[in-house]
Amino acid sequence: MEIAEPLLAAHRARFAAVDALLPPAAPPADGERLDAATADGTRVTGVLQRQRFAPGDVPMLWSAADTWQLFPYFGATGTEGADLLLRALKGRLETEETGDDSACVVLWPSRDAEAIRAFLDHGLVPLSALGVRTAPPPEAVPGVTVRRAGPADYATALKLAEATFDYTGLVASPRRDNTAELLGPGLKRALAEDEPAVWLAEEDGETRAVAHCAWEEATPGNEAGELLQPGRWGYVNNVVTAPGERGSGFGRALMAHVHRELHRGGATRTYLYYNPTNPLSSVFWHRQGYRPLWTTWEVRPASGLR
Repeated sequence: MEIAEPLLAAHRARFAAVDALLPPAAPPADGERLDAATADGTRVTGVLQRQRFAPGDVPMLWSAADTWQLFPYFGATGTEGADLLLRALKGRLETEETGDDSACVVLWPSRDAEAIRAFLDHGLVPLSALGVRTAPPPEAVPGVTVRRAGPADYATALKLAEATFDYTGLVASPRRDNTAELLGPGLKRALAEDEPAVWLAEEDGETRAVAHCAWEEATPGNEAGELLQPGRWGYVNNVVTAPGERGSGFGRALMAHVHRELHRGGATRTYLYYNPTNPLSSVFWHRQGYRPLWTTWEVRPASGLR
């Protein structure tokens, strides 16, 4: 998809100015083009992509089955430009049949307050954030045993991993009936291999928390490189403390160990996804040194876009 060079340059300058941890803005996405103009005649452009997922697709854990994602290019026009592109998207969706399991999505740098104003005005909410941590690993927390998990821990790890969706289904994306089936294959592979790694926090021989993590190489042109600066990153995929044990320090002890292990593996920075609307994880991860870099703004169903 071709974007006018002045607009593309302004888009890249916006990203560079809004957050120093962002990588250079990715090339324009492919998709359907939406155009608009501000009051002074400045052209802005959006690229629209549609994704449909089947019930057995892993992205159904967090995504609507029918997703319309807007990639905005509004450069220096700020709130006005973002507003115009969302108005264009609303007009485009009025020509489509959108069901209950559908969504409009915009992934955007978390620190761009001018864009946030437009997202809120159009009914979008911040359902997911990519958080990053750049601090050195913390000291070990005494009193909690942390060990690598293996194939024999599958049932325990799956039960805990599934439990987090019972809670996030209340405060973020709705929980799917087949959550365990979607989680199982990836977890089983992780437990059977050296990498990615799964760690368990235990007390008195009982599992209190689980962390499923990996290493990620961000390079220009790959998927991770569009979101993160180049280098070796630790990826914290899923961390769960058993219901009834939350607030007891097991998650903190587990992550102190995990951060040291990821650092030992060559990752000086780590990232994860969390739900800003989750009153537990949004507090916990900030205390662990994470801060939002990208936020996914979403409205479900897609017809709810204002």
